Amino acid sequence: MPRRDPSAADRALESLRMMWTIRRFEEAVEELFNRGQLHGTMHLSIGQEAVAEGVAAALDEGDMITSTHRGHGHTLAHGADPRTMLAELLARETGYCRGRGGSMHIADVAGGNLGANGIVAGSMTIAAGAALSEKMRGGDRVTVCFFGDGASNEGSFHEAINLAAIWDLGVVFLCENNQYGMSMPSSEGTAGESIANRANAYGIPGIQTDGNDVVAVYEATVEAAARAREGGGPTLVEAITYRYRGHSKSDRNLYRTQAEIDDWRNERDPLNRYEGSLLDSGVDGVRIDEILGEVRVSIRKAVSGAFSDRATPVSDLEGAAYAS
Repeated sequence: MPRRDPSAADRALESLRMMWTIRRFEEAVEELFNRGQLHGTMHLSIGQEAVAEGVAAALDEGDMITSTHRGHGHTLAHGADPRTMLAELLARETGYCRGRGGSMHIADVAGGNLGANGIVAGSMTIAAGAALSEKMRGGDRVTVCFFGDGASNEGSFHEAINLAAIWDLGVVFLCENNQYGMSMPSSEGTAGESIANRANAYGIPGIQTDGNDVVAVYEATVEAAARAREGGGPTLVEAITYRYRGHSKSDRNLYRTQAEIDDWRNERDPLNRYEGSLLDSGVDGVRIDEILGEVRVSIRKAVSGAFSDRATPVSDLEGAAYAS
């Protein structure tokens, strides 16, 4: 059975908690970066929380994911511990990759996260390989491959989907179409009516869904994962969403208007929409406020805890990079 169902009353608050956890986590690391306490770069997924949670809620224990450079939300929704993630971002020995991977390369193989990837579309062939391995073992675990709209124009996109279709591999190719590939609108850089339509070329289902509606994402993923688990092969799902921040922390965000950003934030924000639907269904507003407060406390504790952990020693970097 799925771990969470955002459309079921008894599980809805779990999904709300996770979506708020993702947003508060992203806001916390953004603040740390702005204070000069977190180095390197990062790619925030504020505004895209419903995609990560909708997908994760539809997966079974043991299912796997591959992620992207914008992967904090995927990792958290798939079960990662915020403190361990922050330790990784802060180059602490207690991080998922002992502080060596940082924001774009968090992996937790034991937990089913096969890794984020700084190469656009880099995780697509990894996902196909993982699904092939699972098929050769005779298992039925599903692999979800997250990627962005820009990745749909890379060669790996076509190679991975083609092989997965030929071999009926258990992959769900999940495109987070957040409207921009770096600074270019996806409508100007991607031919065809939609990315989901590209599934037709490979003879597999293509589904376009509202990526700011956690229930819609959940339902699309349930359908795709069931097909994969039953040996029916891959599905291409395109979730239409939006990122509020720039492509990365070095992006001054000059290629779109504030009015456009405000429209998505005010009218289509995934958290506001989901909270509104819960209130309409009779969920206690006081409990919602309590959950938000609990999330704030948990993220604060994660930040302070990660800072107290031992920094990754520079003297040991070579040992983590080479095998003797």
